Amino acid sequence: MSVSLASMRAEHPGIFADGCPTRTVLDHVMGKWGILVLLTLSDGTQRWGALRRNIDGISEKMLASTLKTLEADGLVLRTAYPEVPPRVEYALTDLGHDLMTHVIPLMGWVADNANDIVGPRE
Repeated sequence: MSVSLASMRAEHPGIFADGCPTRTVLDHVMGKWGILVLLTLSDGTQRWGALRRNIDGISEKMLASTLKTLEADGLVLRTAYPEVPPRVEYALTDLGHDLMTHVIPLMGWVADNANDIVGPRE
């Protein structure tokens, strides 16, 4: 079933208003690093080092900040194990998995069309 913008606006008045929580969520989820972290975690639980290797170009500071934001949003679960050396794992929460059922098809479309969209400019 397709959802139209008009029906979305009717169901969620003010959805595009300044200060609407949707803007915050979109910023966290669809920002350059947020989406890459979420997509990477959609493959399963990962440790810090694996995330750094799998997300080419992300700095330690940006990875830490992005994970902290996504954890606060309830999309990522951080599990620290009381071991020496410390072990920390990151995984999607149920809400994060639900989000990715919608985002992965979008990413597929982007991957299929990126060269046609960006390629002509290069």
